[in-house]
Amino acid sequence: MQGSANLNIMIKAARKAGRSLVKDFREVENLQVSMKGAGDFVSRADLAAEKILKEELLGARPTYGWLAEEEGGIAGQDPTRRWIVDPLDGTTNFLHGLPHWAISIALEHKGQIVSAVVFDAAKDEMFYAEKGQGAWMNDSKRLRVSGRTKMIEAIFATGIPFAGKRTLPATLQDLARLMPECAGVRRWGSAALDLAYVAAGRYDGFWERELQIWDLAAGMLIATEAGAMVGPIRDGHDPLQHGDILAANGALFDHFAGIIRARS
Repeated sequence: MQGSANLNIMIKAARKAGRSLVKDFREVENLQVSMKGAGDFVSRADLAAEKILKEELLGARPTYGWLAEEEGGIAGQDPTRRWIVDPLDGTTNFLHGLPHWAISIALEHKGQIVSAVVFDAAKDEMFYAEKGQGAWMNDSKRLRVSGRTKMIEAIFATGIPFAGKRTLPATLQDLARLMPECAGVRRWGSAALDLAYVAAGRYDGFWERELQIWDLAAGMLIATEAGAMVGPIRDGHDPLQHGDILAANGALFDHFAGIIRARS
C-alpha cells in the first residue's frame, strides 16, 4: 500500500524504536527494571523506545499533540491531531524473554483514529492501516479477517487480569461460558498484537476489559480496516474511552458478543 506521509513517518519511527528494543531484548537479563505497580513493570528499554518515538514523531510533526503510556500527554499547537503511543505493549513478556511484544502508534484527527502501526519487532512484522484504505502487513500483504463461521472452529484471544485486578471474576465467567463453544482461547499478553492477529485471521476474535487508549487505538483501526466488527462489552461504552472491547469477524461477532456480554 502507498501510505500517506504521516504513515511513512510512523513506520520509520516504529522501525527505529524497534531496533533499540531488539538490542535490549537480546540482553534482557541485564536490564534495570523498576516496579510501577503489582505485575506492571517499566524498563530502561521501554523508556528509551518512547524517547525515540517522541523525537521522531514530534520532530516530524511538532505541532501535533502527544499521549503515551510512560510520559503522559502534551497538548499540541494543532488541537485536531494527536499521536497516541505505547512504546512497548507486552512489557512483562519482554522482561521474561518472551518474543511477543509490540510498538503501537496511532494518529488521531478530530477524535477519529486515521492511521495506525503495530510493529512486532522481534518477528519483523509491521501491521498498519489508514482509515478507508484497508490493512496491511509488511510491504504488500493485505490483511483480512478469518472466514470461519462456526464457533467450535474458532480461536479467541483475551487478557486475563492479574495481580488482583477487579475484572478477574468477570473474565473467569467469560471463559467458563466461551470455552465449551470454541476451539480455544489464547492469552499472549499484548492487546495491540491480539487485534492485529484478528486482522490477519490468526485469531477469530478478541475481548478484554480495563485497557487504555494506547493499548487499543492502533490495533482497533487495523482490525476494522481488515473487516472486523468492533464494539464495547458494555452497552453505551466507547472502547477508546472506557477500555472494554470486543472484536471478531462478521460471521461470529453476534454469537461471540452475546456470550461475553451475558453478565457484563
